[in-house]
Amino acid sequence: MTTTFGEQMRALLAERGVSLRGLAKTIHYDVGYLSKVANDHKVPSLPLAELLDSTLKAGGALVALVRPDARALTSPAGPSIAHRPTNRVAPELVDYFREQLAGHYVADRHLGALRLTPIVSAQYQLLCELADEARGALRPAMWALATGYAAFIGWLYQDGGDLNRSVYWHDVTLERAHRSLDPQLVGFALHNKAMLYADMGDGASVVDLAEAALVHESKLCAKVRVLALQQAAHGRSLMGGADARDECDRLLDRAAALVEQMDDAYPWGSACLTPHYLDVQRATCYVRLDVLDEALALWDQTLPAMSAGARRDAGVFLARQAQALAARSEPEQAVEIAGQVVTLVEETGSARMRRELQTLETRMKPWAKERPGRQLRAALGSLRR
Repeated sequence: MTTTFGEQMRALLAERGVSLRGLAKTIHYDVGYLSKVANDHKVPSLPLAELLDSTLKAGGALVALVRPDARALTSPAGPSIAHRPTNRVAPELVDYFREQLAGHYVADRHLGALRLTPIVSAQYQLLCELADEARGALRPAMWALATGYAAFIGWLYQDGGDLNRSVYWHDVTLERAHRSLDPQLVGFALHNKAMLYADMGDGASVVDLAEAALVHESKLCAKVRVLALQQAAHGRSLMGGADARDECDRLLDRAAALVEQMDDAYPWGSACLTPHYLDVQRATCYVRLDVLDEALALWDQTLPAMSAGARRDAGVFLARQAQALAARSEPEQAVEIAGQVVTLVEETGSARMRRELQTLETRMKPWAKERPGRQLRAALGSLRR
């Protein structure tokens, strides 16, 4: 009879005399989530399975239940012959994969998650094989690139609406970032996980991860600091409170002072360099905090300046502009803008836009029985068919 992950995990806990709460404290994980894993109500990600396997000294047994080939990879005899290095990894491949990743970020604006995910995933697998074969200074460099690819895959699943897979890939990103020995990548990985929690509306987790990224702020490049600071602002806006607006402004002002210092060669995070990047973040925070006049003034300033290729970002921001208009009792204008967003959802398939439209629908409830409410339902109905 096949043993499930939860059964094996519970057996190891009993054998080691470890409580679930004690395990959660040891590995800094939520005890409620671990309980679901232990009772087979949740399937653990590979990084979590590896962490549990190591902590409970399972010798690869737990990892094998998530990844069937793991026993061969973790056996005392070492890697199987198929995984032994056979060729020298060429240093020129670093530049090749870095240029490919930069190109993927550009292509993402036009192709979207559905078309890009298989391509990037295949390259990621190849990168991991090469990183495992590489030696010396080339090894962490290859793992650094694998981190960037994992982060991008996590983003693609996030934009495509598959948050479970996105969580998995962001966990992989964190593990790969540590392998790369690059503190910039660790900070970037924490920023990405914070961004995912922002999409999920979990402000406290966003703040936790952003602050973790900034623990050693003096060692971080300007780009990573900007990314972490703006995520901290998003977290505070989601949490709300009397001082939330002042705190958001303080964090975003700190980020703005760093923008001109960005001069790194990393292929990720280039959105920081686009015009009005932080104005968009500030407007988003203001919408959440119902600072509506200032938010709309920023949207009026930033949206016309967006490039024609940034359709998905434009759709997300237009939906947020519509939310501000609805909150300011201007439902007709909100519905007019929503129609533009619906068209962009149909063209791109972006789940992020869909979520923003759902928020708009909530904001429009006071006019549900009036003409603007009926128009919005009709427009959104085309997306639900």
